[in-house]
Amino acid sequence: MTFISTLVIAFAMSTDAFAAAVSKGAALTRPRFSEALRTGAIFGFIEALTPLIGWALGSVAAPYVRAWDHWIAFIVLGALGLRMIYNGYKGEDGDDTPRSRHSFWLLAATGLATSIDAMAVGVTLAFIDSNILITALAIGTTTLLMVTLGVMVGRVLGTVLGRRAEILGGLALICIGSLILYEHLQ
Repeated sequence: MTFISTLVIAFAMSTDAFAAAVSKGAALTRPRFSEALRTGAIFGFIEALTPLIGWALGSVAAPYVRAWDHWIAFIVLGALGLRMIYNGYKGEDGDDTPRSRHSFWLLAATGLATSIDAMAVGVTLAFIDSNILITALAIGTTTLLMVTLGVMVGRVLGTVLGRRAEILGGLALICIGSLILYEHLQ
């Protein structure tokens, strides 16, 4: 696999995570760069790990991962999106406590949901002449950068939109999950 192919795969695998990170950043009250970097590191690590897992599973899991990856992403992103919408409305009803960071587990669940497709890519890479370690490192690094940028972009949107940003972020996660499902059902 060429260097350009590796970069294209890395960028493609990080786009879902970027969109989710924008919604995560928008839901926070003025997140700092350190929080954006923390979020990027969590997403990047998970996004680098999943193609390695997929590659290791190889042909044994290929039919299973390909058959269900879109449903898993749809359900997890939909559930996280509904939770964000609920929290957005709940916050408007009186709990206006500003949040400066998301829990590790919420970020890890979102990161995993947006990286299921990377596991499927890992399975595919097991069948071609590709250095999986370099590819996984490229995917993880690109995701770290894109998610860090996404949280900071979300910071601007959150300042403009206030608490409604969490509701819009939840809707965005539901849309991402629905788009993943739609693309795979075509």
